[in-house]
Amino acid sequence: MRRSKEVWEVNPYKERILNGIIKENPTFILVLGMCPTLAVTTSAINGVGMGLSTMAVLILSNMIISLLRNIIPDQVRIPGYIVVIASLVTVVELILKAYIPALYDALGLYIPLIVVNCIILGRAEAYASKSTPLLAACDGLGMGLGFTIALTLIGIFRELIGAGTFFGMHVMPESYQPVAIFVSAPGAFIVLGALIAVLNGLHIQNNGNKKVEGCAGDCCSCGKAACSDRKEEQKMESQGV
Repeated sequence: MRRSKEVWEVNPYKERILNGIIKENPTFILVLGMCPTLAVTTSAINGVGMGLSTMAVLILSNMIISLLRNIIPDQVRIPGYIVVIASLVTVVELILKAYIPALYDALGLYIPLIVVNCIILGRAEAYASKSTPLLAACDGLGMGLGFTIALTLIGIFRELIGAGTFFGMHVMPESYQPVAIFVSAPGAFIVLGALIAVLNGLHIQNNGNKKVEGCAGDCCSCGKAACSDRKEEQKMESQGV
């Protein structure tokens, strides 16, 4: 019993990372950030680029907002969060423009639109503003990895079926006829819906709970500190808030 408790005290960081990748994947489970998910995933490299850019902003914004959580007044917390996020997005945009111009051109308008990505502002309000900087950084890392994995998977399927390539390399037989619809808007919806259906069929959200030692998968009856934010969310949902 004592050993289990000691393991759990180390595991909140692991739980935060796995939470974003599996249990609360922002794309496949929470279905957030659909604008860049559907728009930029015409290729796998675009998905990786957008995912990593968003992850960098998530980690840094979570850390900064956590550090400033006792300084920013409640009345202006949302504008304050947006200023922090917008500043970080500007830095990321300038770095991409300077060092990876091809990716910058491919992502285009969707880089500055990271500022209004509901995943980033949502994690700032729901978690970073109530947690320590290290836990907030792990939360941003988990959510960012989950978002990157989701965008990369969607990009791989769309690029493979719609163009016959994999990360820009031609891998399909010469006789293969690309299905052009998969690199257009309808193809994005088709691939996203199919992947969500597969993951739901595998019960990925429930199985993800088992990957964190000490978690039984029932957040409502869990008394562990790392689950307190999820318990509060479920309480609000049950009250219709």
